[in-house]
Amino acid sequence: MHVKAFAALLLIGSLAACDRRAAVEAPPRATDKAPSPTQKSLIAVPINANTASLKQTLERAVPRTLWTINQREPACVQPQRVKVFGKKVKVTPPIACTIVGQVTRGPLRLRGEGSDIVVDIPLSARISARDVGGVLKGETATGAAMAHARITVELTPDWRTQGKARITYGWTKAPGIDFLGRRITFTDEADAKLKPVVRDVEREVNREIAKIDIRKQAADVWRQSFTALELNRENPPVWMRVTPQRILYGGYHIEGDRMNLNLGLEAITETFVSGRPADPEPTALPRLVREVPKPHLDVRVPVIADYAVLQPVVDRALGKRSARPFILPKLGSMMVKFGKSTIYGAPGGRIAVGVDIEAKLEMRSGAPTKGRIWMTGIPVNNPGSAEVHFTDLIINGDTDGVGGDLLLVLGRSEGFAPLIAAALTQNFAHDLGELQDKIRRAVDQRREGPFVIRTRVERFETGVIKAYGNGMYLPVRMVGGASVDYRPPR
Repeated sequence: MHVKAFAALLLIGSLAACDRRAAVEAPPRATDKAPSPTQKSLIAVPINANTASLKQTLERAVPRTLWTINQREPACVQPQRVKVFGKKVKVTPPIACTIVGQVTRGPLRLRGEGSDIVVDIPLSARISARDVGGVLKGETATGAAMAHARITVELTPDWRTQGKARITYGWTKAPGIDFLGRRITFTDEADAKLKPVVRDVEREVNREIAKIDIRKQAADVWRQSFTALELNRENPPVWMRVTPQRILYGGYHIEGDRMNLNLGLEAITETFVSGRPADPEPTALPRLVREVPKPHLDVRVPVIADYAVLQPVVDRALGKRSARPFILPKLGSMMVKFGKSTIYGAPGGRIAVGVDIEAKLEMRSGAPTKGRIWMTGIPVNNPGSAEVHFTDLIINGDTDGVGGDLLLVLGRSEGFAPLIAAALTQNFAHDLGELQDKIRRAVDQRREGPFVIRTRVERFETGVIKAYGNGMYLPVRMVGGASVDYRPPR
């Protein structure tokens, strides 16, 4: 007998002797679930305070006629002198007069300069000088000035507003008259009358600033930010739960009649691949933290591949392979028929694959050997890559026929394990791209109750895959920015 044939018969006999041992159990099933990723994000939450009421209050508080004057001056025009023999001699007496006039204001104009609210107050002066002797025949002086009330607003840690106003003005045309070749101005008289008016305006401004209620808006935003936002409607449904932690305040700027507060909502963002998670329980509005917010959205979007998706892929690969024999060292060729595979998560981040097999050596007579081969492996990918392959393959099995360990020889042959591993190898780039496109469209701009949410996704980053009981988990990080504009229904 040929040496190789004799050796093969010895091996078959030894395999048959092993049939009596206990069947090998299937690998245990993992019961852990992929985590719901948790991260901190800072969402811009601009709050707008209307300053139109400030203008209306000032319009009421600042009278149209700021002051009037009607007073006798003993020397509106000083005596005129000439030199005679080296000495100045008075040639005309001082001219007394009565100064009559008023200063009025025009419409107030509110505008913003950075963090200042500026109230422009146009002033007009009209003053007449009359004297008993008739020398000044009702000379009239006109003047113009622009007063500027510069208002700054301070937001305290307990959300109260405090105002500080400072008013300046300058005469663009000082009120005065020309008489006997000289200019007579009345700015001192006008200034004396304006000072108490300025104090009144400053007091009204500060009183009105304190009425701006930022706290109520902030409390509404804070309370309603404890919510869940839909990132993807279906295939798969993805939700982001927002749990606010604190509010940062980075000042304000003025646009027209609105004061825009630069606020940032620091929140824990959790992502769920499931139905809508329960909203977190709201907490009381915290004290304001004075810190310039740097909005950023940092969300982990879990991409979970169900094991059921892998089964038909493996079955198709095995079906194609069964068309040609496996060549086993020292045993020769073996024809193999494959049944449906079973795939699930196993402990230790492994995936278990069980395949029903009916195998028969061509050189051996009798019934084929039937049983199941089990293989476990660890899914791996390179960071940033969506292509997944398998390493650390371990083969085990159980049989019901003569030559029980024959299937283990098949499973551990060079052609079997790589075949299963190649069938399991997946490139999720297409699925990941579709999910990213869905998320971009879903979060671009949308309304959720009183909020208008704008999200800017700058990039997606792929992490390292891991197997869990409920599927393969490929973490994807979504980085960008987000703002929530509070627009309650009017």
